[in-house]
Amino acid sequence: MATKEFPVDLTQATWFKSSKSGPNCDNCVEVAYVTGAVGVRDSKDKTGPALVFAPGDWHAFVASARDGVFVRG
Repeated sequence: MATKEFPVDLTQATWFKSSKSGPNCDNCVEVAYVTGAVGVRDSKDKTGPALVFAPGDWHAFVASARDGVFVRG
């Protein structure tokens, strides 16, 4: 898998969780859309690291998850 590094400022990003996540859910991720990138972080660690995806890569990841590509078994 190829990786790239590119600077992205997520400090002013608006983060959100899935509407399926409850208010006391402690195993969620949050997503933020910024110009040219999508940030993903652990909802328990808001100041911790974030994964950053190019928008096309994020959409491919979400589509693969939705289609069951990552299901073990």
